[in-house]
Amino acid sequence: MTTHTKDVRWTLLGVMLAMLLGMLDNNIVGTAMPTIVRDLGGLEHLSWVVTVYTLATAVATPIWGKFGDLYGRKVVFQASIVVFLLGSLLAGAAHSMVQLIEFRALQGIGAGGLAAGAFALIGTLVSPRERGRYQGMTATVMAVGVVGGPLVGGFVTGHLGWRWAFYVNLPLGLIALVWIQLLLHLPARDPRSRPRIDWAGIAVLTVTIVAAVLAATWASTTYAWTSWQILVLWAVAVFGAAAFAAVERRTPEPLLPPRVFTGHRNFPLAVGLLLAVGVVMFGSALYLPLFQQTVQGATATSSGLLLLPLMIPVVIASNLAGKVMSRTGRYKIFPVLGTLLLTAGTLLLATMDTGTSRVAAGCFMALVGLGMGFTLQMGSTIAQNSVELRDMGAASAATNLFRTLGGSLGVAVFGSLFTRAVPASATGERYRTAVANGTQHIFLTAAAVCALAFVAAVLLREVPLRGGPGAGQKAPEQKTPETNQPVTRLSTESPADHSG
Repeated sequence: MTTHTKDVRWTLLGVMLAMLLGMLDNNIVGTAMPTIVRDLGGLEHLSWVVTVYTLATAVATPIWGKFGDLYGRKVVFQASIVVFLLGSLLAGAAHSMVQLIEFRALQGIGAGGLAAGAFALIGTLVSPRERGRYQGMTATVMAVGVVGGPLVGGFVTGHLGWRWAFYVNLPLGLIALVWIQLLLHLPARDPRSRPRIDWAGIAVLTVTIVAAVLAATWASTTYAWTSWQILVLWAVAVFGAAAFAAVERRTPEPLLPPRVFTGHRNFPLAVGLLLAVGVVMFGSALYLPLFQQTVQGATATSSGLLLLPLMIPVVIASNLAGKVMSRTGRYKIFPVLGTLLLTAGTLLLATMDTGTSRVAAGCFMALVGLGMGFTLQMGSTIAQNSVELRDMGAASAATNLFRTLGGSLGVAVFGSLFTRAVPASATGERYRTAVANGTQHIFLTAAAVCALAFVAAVLLREVPLRGGPGAGQKAPEQKTPETNQPVTRLSTESPADHSG
């Protein structure tokens, strides 16, 4: 390992520590919710504790991403950490459910910048060709977030009280802030530049995202899919998306530049891959523990450990794919193989019933984990390799936004399928059978989504990755001279980061 590689790895560790905050938070808070309700009351507002966080995160993600491109990614990323920590501090001190919901919204705003900023910084610090060396770090952080969240939440709530489910973010966030300040060095932004903020785009996209997330969240739970409330929300989301596209074509500095989506066909295809993975990831994290606890008799206290057969293969596959990609420059095979494994794994999960053993379920989960590992990080790398460096923040935000929206929509559809399969009157063995049937419907639907993602993976073009032999500095199909500067200069330069 070279000195440069060590420096980058240490810097990325601080970035990923901040990213871990947002990934852990929802799982920790979810575990603490029963205790919070007993203390604060307000059971009728319980769902909003999660909904408002998801809404704020989705709305804030593209805004943080674009601000990073305009004002410098380091300072914007640090600002998102500060907002998240302030929200955590206030949420931990809340004295009513209404206050908690308000402070969770502030937390969600900060969380939107954590994910968008982290992936944008990874994209600017490390060229796509070299990204494979660090994919294992990102996959490990994601696995720790999914598996560790419920474990940390259960321990903290049981021994320190539910307020520490929020306060636990403070020491981790402060360490990340100091770490990034000391180790992350980017060229200064040109003080003469006068960035123009796309206020119209922000307003239209906010309305669109709010409508889409609320429709996905409320469908089949609060309102029926065919109710006028849900239909109106979807209509607003569709009209808003069309209006946003029109606004972005006319504004001089768009929030999500159309060139990001139209510059190379690999970007929308990669977004499709990540959306499918989001559907499977959210659905697996929510319904697999439920199946194992209800049908297979596992204990609720081990809910985080139940997902280990899913998450460990994610880390292994991501590391393997990353090393091969960095060594050979070849990468298309991995999303193709990954989506194929996802399709096969979800089909096998759809066969589970009351007689399925934990070993068999673990093997099916491992197959899905391998597919996620081959697809998730590779999809992000392909997306970032398809855009210019000046759009790295907006592109990273877009991929995170669509993965979040895909997960929200997937959970809504899964919830509707599950509710239909499990009647409220079911008890005992009849309830176990109904849960198994509901799980089958969920993963059969997930398999169909993964099959569509497989088609998208096949349609990808394997273009050279930036930062490798023969690879240019610009995104694919850009008519610019090729250079081969060191990764530290290549990857950190963007219009927002240049000094005069």
